[in-house]
Amino acid sequence: MATITASVYTSHVPAIGAALDLGKTNEPYWQPVFAGYEPSKKWFAENTPDVIFLVYNDHATAFSLDLIPTFAIGTGPEYPPADEGWGARPVPVVQGHPELAAHIAQSVIQDDFDLTIVNRMDVDHGLTVPLSLLCGQPQAWPCRVIPFAVNVVQYPVPSGRRCFNLGRAIRKAVESFDQPLKVQIWGTGGMSHQLQGPRAGLINREWDNAFLDRLIADPEGLASMPHIEYVREAGSEGIELVMWLIARGAMSDRPPHVVHRFYHVPASNTAVGHLILENR
Repeated sequence: MATITASVYTSHVPAIGAALDLGKTNEPYWQPVFAGYEPSKKWFAENTPDVIFLVYNDHATAFSLDLIPTFAIGTGPEYPPADEGWGARPVPVVQGHPELAAHIAQSVIQDDFDLTIVNRMDVDHGLTVPLSLLCGQPQAWPCRVIPFAVNVVQYPVPSGRRCFNLGRAIRKAVESFDQPLKVQIWGTGGMSHQLQGPRAGLINREWDNAFLDRLIADPEGLASMPHIEYVREAGSEGIELVMWLIARGAMSDRPPHVVHRFYHVPASNTAVGHLILENR
């Protein structure tokens, strides 16, 4: 049967993708950011899964105010990189896994979570930047990817508890799939940042690191955190962190093994957080 071997958590700052694409990774501003991912690239090369279930949010690329799914699962065979206004990133087309995606959709919907089924969409920096951070700049991504888009852009957005329990339902679905696949689940977005208004540029280092502590040791308690705390302490875009709870909920109930933890500020007015957890 399929198994979830690990979870990966990372910010998906668009400027990180631009720095990669424009060859700026060794510039003094960016070098500390990319140095923090070097252990992760080595780990990923040694632990490449068959499939990544990648939780991210679309930034008005595949969806808009005309259509706002709370949870959307990609069940198609491939997903091209999106043009976000300055041309598509020069990265490979994402190859999906329609069979596993359809199985997860069936199982999760039967467990009373409503999903939007998406057979065709472009994927933006929310998905491609995390892949670039751990995979580098290959000619083809080294494994299949199932995109899972969460609305954390337009209120109402799902609660942390809802996301954590959804992760549990995804774990159940993966473990009931009748192929011996190794699956990783990635939660992306965050950490603290605000892009507009009087608090634009907000970064809360202390709160971010406390979030990482609780994500490791007390995810169920963390899942009860109300939206207002994310907004007050981590800025308006800090709400993206509820997506990390989907990945954490999909992990085993046993305490995980912490492979790597990294935190850095700033990266384009954003706090960059990163964590890799393995199931014991």
